[in-house]
Amino acid sequence: MSGGLRRNTLPGFGLTMGLTLTWLSIIVLIPLAGLFLKTMELGPDQFWAILTSRRTLNALKISFGLAFCAALVNLVMGMIVVWALVRYRFPGRRLFDAIVDIPFALPTAVAGVALTSLFAQKGWLGAPLAELGIKVAFTPIGIFVAMVFIGIPFVVRTVQPVLLDLDSEIEEAAASLGANRWHIVSKVILPSLMPAVLTGFALAFARAVGEYGSVIFIAGNLPNVSEIAPLLIVIRLSEFRYADATAIAVVMLVAAFLIIFAVNRLQRWAQVRAPAQ
Repeated sequence: MSGGLRRNTLPGFGLTMGLTLTWLSIIVLIPLAGLFLKTMELGPDQFWAILTSRRTLNALKISFGLAFCAALVNLVMGMIVVWALVRYRFPGRRLFDAIVDIPFALPTAVAGVALTSLFAQKGWLGAPLAELGIKVAFTPIGIFVAMVFIGIPFVVRTVQPVLLDLDSEIEEAAASLGANRWHIVSKVILPSLMPAVLTGFALAFARAVGEYGSVIFIAGNLPNVSEIAPLLIVIRLSEFRYADATAIAVVMLVAAFLIIFAVNRLQRWAQVRAPAQ
């Protein structure tokens, strides 16, 4: 073409990009900007006092700490579930595959009520656990259980399509060269799955940090004991302390963004090191 310019094979880039930026600004950027602007009504001393208060620190520690632990558990158990669903054929496999999506479709309040009834001291699981001296409902353990429940689909559904597309001939070639099962898993399969695994972990963690509906029913919501940060934000809003609520929300937003950013960097590193399929 004249002038050395090449036209894009897909027309309409300017229009679609403009609509994309406009929509993302309305849905994401403007609300987040409003969050930061509201927080700026606080002075530095007020902002620091809110964040360093005992109740806020404990709520943040419970939310982020338990969310991280729940994401780790979902990472391990989700990999086992994915492996069973993809690599084996057994009666009821399609049913179990559908069950994985229940936390996606189930309203969070319904999930919270169900878990509370199940793990209450007279519940089906709570009663035998109580005899062993383990109390789940209305404790931080209940928060952890709820976070595991709502996070497991993110790991399974992120890793499953990648494992399905993984060429089994690579594993057969490694076995023919004398590699044992452990080496095949650790040197062939896991490097190929690592980007998806890290993505599933990040999604499960982010969902657990911001979870509210299913957690408050089973948490007990005792300040400094079993109170999550999203609940503290709601409490501050009900007290008309909007700047206090946005201050906590900003900290959660920044912390979650930094953690997800770090995970994404690890994901990119894993993609570079992953063997070509």
